[in-house]
Amino acid sequence: MFKSLSVKIFVGLLIGTLFQYGFANDGFVNGTLVDVAAGIGSMFVQLIMMLVVPLVFFSIVTGIIELNDLKSFGRLGSKTFVLYLLNTVVAIVAAITLSVWFAPGAGLALTGDKNAELVTTELPGFLGMIVDIIPRNPIQAFAEGNMLQIIFMALMTGGVIKALGDTVKPTITFFQQGNKIMLKMITVVMSLAPYGVFALMIQLGATFVPEAFMSVLSYMMLVIGLLAFWALVVYPTIIGLTTSTSASDFRRHTREQFLFALSTASSNATIPVTMRTLIEKIGVKKSIAGFGVPMGATMNMSGAAIYITVGIFFVGNAFGHPIEMSQLPVLAFTVFLLSIGAGGVPGGGIVMIGVLIHQLGLPIEAIAIVAALDRIIDMFCTSTNVVGDAAVVTMVDHSEQVLDAAATTPANTGSTAAA
Repeated sequence: MFKSLSVKIFVGLLIGTLFQYGFANDGFVNGTLVDVAAGIGSMFVQLIMMLVVPLVFFSIVTGIIELNDLKSFGRLGSKTFVLYLLNTVVAIVAAITLSVWFAPGAGLALTGDKNAELVTTELPGFLGMIVDIIPRNPIQAFAEGNMLQIIFMALMTGGVIKALGDTVKPTITFFQQGNKIMLKMITVVMSLAPYGVFALMIQLGATFVPEAFMSVLSYMMLVIGLLAFWALVVYPTIIGLTTSTSASDFRRHTREQFLFALSTASSNATIPVTMRTLIEKIGVKKSIAGFGVPMGATMNMSGAAIYITVGIFFVGNAFGHPIEMSQLPVLAFTVFLLSIGAGGVPGGGIVMIGVLIHQLGLPIEAIAIVAALDRIIDMFCTSTNVVGDAAVVTMVDHSEQVLDAAATTPANTGSTAAA
């Protein structure tokens, strides 16, 4: 049983979480050991993040190169893009429905921390986001890990190489070999995952403040329950109904991915694990996984949409300013835009909730209690996001297989008839 990497990761996650509580009164554990664990955990995350940018670039370029033609690239991109957006919309509708039904925070009459300050983040408009996709400085885009700009450069590079064909065969070989190297490096780094997760959870356990979230346990359980249900029930069920992969197989294949995202709380850091899951376990084509996963880490934020929606309902109810029915359409559209802008980094959800608190005129001190729970909820939020990435890419891959089969069947039939 312990040969399974996902089981080892779970053991590391569990022991790391319980370890801190077992030595709660030990000064050495709460001081030196936590500092060491924080260092080891940070090194592991940085090791993963080191692979993200080259992996994304090589995988997307290689994916486009290995497509049958550029027409299939346009079809593949449109299909993936629409499914990601639809996934987020459905998540928002479900979150609003449950929030109206359960009314999280109702009757709590919280006042929060009067000294809390809301640091507002100026978000670019939709047009600004589109314009900023094109990098002014490619080197800066790589250095900062700007995923949208890296994806744009990779798409353009892959498209040009594909158009040139065999005239740039050495370049094609370079990217294909580079992609193989990156996938092998993922396997090497992931062998360290149980130890990295163990260190991360010791560090996280040291930040838990039980008093901060016991009074709002119902809100936290509603968000986490909905996120877990979405990742472990909704996505596997959809995959079982729409593809040749059963729900139980999909849930088993994505278990390692779910646990890893739970410990890192970063969609970008989980990109290598997601690609490994899709290619090696589910059998998705490298070209489709290489294109769909980085896009999903950037814009597929169903988990963030659920978190932001339930979070703003909680704030409104708990502080005596419930969300009115007339506000729901505007709220849904705003959450849709904010969830896409949340990005694949830890803490995106709390920033977006802060923006909504400011926009809806809710008490500014609400950010204090929401922030106290953010680290816990964000773990499950990220896990839901990345399982959603795997679900969408799996559906796209299955649909491409169906199209390929349909394209070859008539030709085979015609040749048989002629004979």
